[in-house]
Amino acid sequence: MAISSLLAVGGIAAVLKSITNPASPSATSGSSEFPRVKVAQLSALQVGQPVAFNYPLDDEPNILVKLGVKASGGIGPDGDVVAFSSICQHLGCIYAFQTAGSSPACNSSYKADRPVGYCCCHGSVYDFTNAASVISGPSPRPQPQVKLEIDNSGDIYAVGMGPPTIFGHETGSNDVSADLQGGTPVG
Repeated sequence: MAISSLLAVGGIAAVLKSITNPASPSATSGSSEFPRVKVAQLSALQVGQPVAFNYPLDDEPNILVKLGVKASGGIGPDGDVVAFSSICQHLGCIYAFQTAGSSPACNSSYKADRPVGYCCCHGSVYDFTNAASVISGPSPRPQPQVKLEIDNSGDIYAVGMGPPTIFGHETGSNDVSADLQGGTPVG
């Protein structure tokens, strides 16, 4: 119950943020360049254990995870490390990562058949092996994928966002420069 309440409050806050402070060109951060930010070390990642980080703005949560299976847009030697915005494309709730065979705390009857993002607010499900495409639920679009790079030492960097825009930033647009508006870029 406490988790459901927390998720609901987070979703309401995201919706209110998008209504009361919509991203607009007048609220730009002054830069159209995405920051390059270290988010993890490849050797520290464990299959199915998500790493939370904020990007491209300091108040926007994302999930980075080593899936254990090759994924669209995946990096690393196995092509299985991906990252996506954690803000659901339906109404802006924060969703959680589920490994294959697991169930979210809010819905024990659901069993993930692959690595997915599951939103407890309204049941949207995103396929992490297929660019976070929508599997089910009311979400009208996939999750924005964080563009990742890995250097020779195994450091993983967030370097940009793929379309569509993050919920609340000209929601649904393919102009990802809108993701840099309305807040402070991480640095």
